[in-house]
Amino acid sequence: MAAAAGDVCGAAPGSRAGAAAAVAAEARFISSAKGKGLFATKNIRKGETVFVERPVVSSQFLWNALYNYRACDHCLRALETAEENAQRLLGNSSLVLPHPEQCSIRKDLHQQCPRCQVTYCSAECKQAALEQYHQVLCLGPSRDDPTHPLNKLQEAWRNMHYPPETSSIMLMARMVATVKQAKDKEWWIKAFSQFCNKTANEEEEIVHKLLGDKFKGQLELLRLLFTEALYDEHLSRWFTPEGFRSLFALVGTNGQGIGTSSLSQWVHACDALDLPMLQREELDAFIDQLYKDIEKESGEFLNCEGSGLYVLQSCCNHSCIPNAETSFPENNFLLHLTALEDIEAGEEICISYLDCCQRERSRHSRNKILRENYLFTCSCPKCLAQADDADVTSDEEEEGEGETDDAELEDEMTDV
Repeated sequence: MAAAAGDVCGAAPGSRAGAAAAVAAEARFISSAKGKGLFATKNIRKGETVFVERPVVSSQFLWNALYNYRACDHCLRALETAEENAQRLLGNSSLVLPHPEQCSIRKDLHQQCPRCQVTYCSAECKQAALEQYHQVLCLGPSRDDPTHPLNKLQEAWRNMHYPPETSSIMLMARMVATVKQAKDKEWWIKAFSQFCNKTANEEEEIVHKLLGDKFKGQLELLRLLFTEALYDEHLSRWFTPEGFRSLFALVGTNGQGIGTSSLSQWVHACDALDLPMLQREELDAFIDQLYKDIEKESGEFLNCEGSGLYVLQSCCNHSCIPNAETSFPENNFLLHLTALEDIEAGEEICISYLDCCQRERSRHSRNKILRENYLFTCSCPKCLAQADDADVTSDEEEEGEGETDDAELEDEMTDV
């Protein structure tokens, strides 16, 4: 599968959204040890969008939704206005944002499922969800019934996987529901099979990482609840102990974190305003203070967050000196891959699974994080150049690693 620069890829059967003219990147098999990688099929300039990709399936995190981070149930677009977003995060209902016209939220377009009342940002998203998976997952009048199998499954997941969230059992549920609803079931099964698989030992490590020491033994409970809620004969293997573990590991390994925010969109729009110098300084000072106040009140949890499976993005390998990065500038699940450097045709396109601060740590520290979270040791040019460095970390790194790695990596769960 390949994508054209600027085109939206990742279309379902019958959709024209995946059509490509000038192909910019394609997935290629590298080796049995490394798996697949993403390679440029033409010269790409720094700052160019390599591709825009929609997920095969996506879902908002359950705790995120429970704490009133209101997002479209299909594309995760934030449903609050920027002002409402800021008011909630600050706990201040009287806050007024300047330049409200820079908020792009269209509440007049919002629609709800008439049976279960989940909300969508548009009629298009409502229809897309209904056609792909919502007929199976719609709770109807049982939305608030704690004994409904789907509600039992979600409650069990919330009790095992606390914030900062890195995955969701509902991503797996939507995979099953998609196949159950599909006319061409084999197309979807093949689409999901494109994502990398792990060995049994690696799968155990991923389960341990996602559930932690306290809950790693409860995978069987999740499987039984998952089976009660969603069993389908076409996918019987996914419901066996081995198949469910593999499915769980697939989502944990390949799920890309998604973050959307109407407030962030408003800030970017305000940054682009052509204002007199004094007004610009006042607006910048207001925004800086706003973020400081929000951080005191709500911490780092600012966005509507979820995860999705992206075919092309999942092929991007890690480098400590990445030549591309992912982002969600459209305030929905559309993933943009943007070149950080000029990339020549035939060159591998790599992203970083580490944040900026982590990439500045020693080779030993970087690989400690990568081994613990992604089960591999990096051999990028930077790591190879530092191969003779001592395998030690500074006191500062040691103090921070144990406390912050999970939070920093909450939106970085990607294919290794």
